[in-house]
Amino acid sequence: MFDLHGKRAVVLGGTSGIGHAIALALADAGADVVASSRRQDAVNDTATEIEQRGVRTLRATSDVSERVSVGALHDRVAQELGPVDILFNCAGITQRVPTLECSEDLWNDILEINLTGTFRACQVFGRGMVERGYGRIVNVASLATFVAFMEVAPYGASKAAVGALTKSLAVEWARHGVTVNAIAPGIFPTALNSAIIDSPRGQELLMRTPMRRFGKVDELAGTAVFLASDEASFVTGEIIAVDGGFLASGVNQ
Repeated sequence: MFDLHGKRAVVLGGTSGIGHAIALALADAGADVVASSRRQDAVNDTATEIEQRGVRTLRATSDVSERVSVGALHDRVAQELGPVDILFNCAGITQRVPTLECSEDLWNDILEINLTGTFRACQVFGRGMVERGYGRIVNVASLATFVAFMEVAPYGASKAAVGALTKSLAVEWARHGVTVNAIAPGIFPTALNSAIIDSPRGQELLMRTPMRRFGKVDELAGTAVFLASDEASFVTGEIIAVDGGFLASGVNQ
């Protein structure tokens, strides 16, 4: 079960943090994996790790804010490795700022990467999946898809919308053999959130997590591989939280 040999996967935002862990998990399960991001050095390093697992990859950068860039990545993978079966949308940014002080430029920048970038990649890669009658798309949602976090309104809005987009595409593409799901990670220390881990905000997050610890990115691997596999063929439109119980939590003491 959960064997991905013969499948080809693209992980956007796949060279750091959660995306990096997912890219390596897919490779460990046998898929050929292209982990792409804007930085060539990070792409090269991750590609080497993927190759060490005995599968194929490409050293291809991309920018989810540019349709031409995403399209070029799609075409190169299709030409050199074959049609893409699995897409993970892991690229994301955030910035803490009081909403009254949030500029429209910052609002637009965050939604451009987190929401429109996800939409763009789903369009570019999803078209071929729909035409072939097979595909697995997994977006990265957030706890902020479900609950509010102080002073990150653009991020919360973008991730709530990623949840809605996931369900919409799942409904549209289910008849074409394409599943669309999302993972909502709990608190996993990464470069994106490192500033809050040792702060009072981090301590509150830890208190509200019933397991009393933050996650390790490797703990996302099982969910990622499951949703990418044929064993998840009847699972679509779901947002699966991997959060140590955070969303279930009310009073913890």
